[in-house]
Amino acid sequence: MERIVKGRGAQTNTPNRFLKSTLVREHHEGIDEEQHDGKIATQVFYESPEKIVNKVNSPDVGMMYSVNPYQGCEHGCVYCYARNTHSYWGFSAGIDFESKIVVKRETPELLEKHLLRKSWRPAPISLSGNTDCYQPLEKKYELTRQCLKVLLKYRNPVSLITKNYLITRDLDVLKQLAAKNLVHVMVSITTLDERLRGKMEPRTAASHRRFDIVKELSSHGIPVGVMAAPIIPGLNHHELPQIIKKAADNGAYGVGYTVLRLNGDVEEIFSDWLKKNFAGKFDKVMNQVAELHGGTVNDSRFNKRMVGEGNIASAISDLYRLAKKKYMGGRSFPPFDLAGFRQGGNYQLF
Repeated sequence: MERIVKGRGAQTNTPNRFLKSTLVREHHEGIDEEQHDGKIATQVFYESPEKIVNKVNSPDVGMMYSVNPYQGCEHGCVYCYARNTHSYWGFSAGIDFESKIVVKRETPELLEKHLLRKSWRPAPISLSGNTDCYQPLEKKYELTRQCLKVLLKYRNPVSLITKNYLITRDLDVLKQLAAKNLVHVMVSITTLDERLRGKMEPRTAASHRRFDIVKELSSHGIPVGVMAAPIIPGLNHHELPQIIKKAADNGAYGVGYTVLRLNGDVEEIFSDWLKKNFAGKFDKVMNQVAELHGGTVNDSRFNKRMVGEGNIASAISDLYRLAKKKYMGGRSFPPFDLAGFRQGGNYQLF
């Protein structure tokens, strides 16, 4: 039996399609030297990009621009769609994605440079569109906190999504942004089952801590909601109503959901993880995920990929709709204020 890589979601490194050669382990029975002892330390790499604000062209993700201070994510969520982007950095989408993290130390400066452009028109910027901007390394580098200060300085709206309680460190800045209708926060919650969470997203905050985020932020008037994602039929789909109820109980302004899709290398990573951790559910889960997406587990169709289609998708949609109506009432996020933007960092007279 292969040993489980402790503290990591992915249990394998998929080949990088951009590399000609790949390091593999041929003999699991121990003829070859062990590549690791069950634990893998995090390595940090530094990148100096020319720009940091990215325009998002996908019509179904709810953002126009994104900023990613980090590439790769220590949270280790085995299902993460962003794993596929790690190949562009010369790494694997598997264990490398959560153990080899790229840090962009110039992010705040590049963001400010972008906002100073005469051509920039105020629009919400998402932190992050790819990996969690409050992953563990943020405690050291404070890139997200610095970006929030820049956005406050110029009065440019910002949205955030995270799984980490670390966001509460920045309550001082978030409260100032909220007072000017410049911030929306979403807390991603996948499951209430701590055994499942510990295997599926091992370095994230426990679910009760994530609801603590919602409660604390909402108590300070910071618009915050819950994203139940991804919904995985046969694994966590039945938890959706309870997640929505707990979101409402803790003051969430809104809720949303997406279903699991397994594009690119994520299919191999997730199926390998599922076999090793929930072998008895493997066929059921994979078949139902495929049913969501027209017979295949991957899906790139806009407006279909996030919610799926067919009977299972309809059942999940009904669970969501009924629970939202029952528990959330008429709650909604306040609109962003785009009128207060400071061109050049100064108030505009005209």
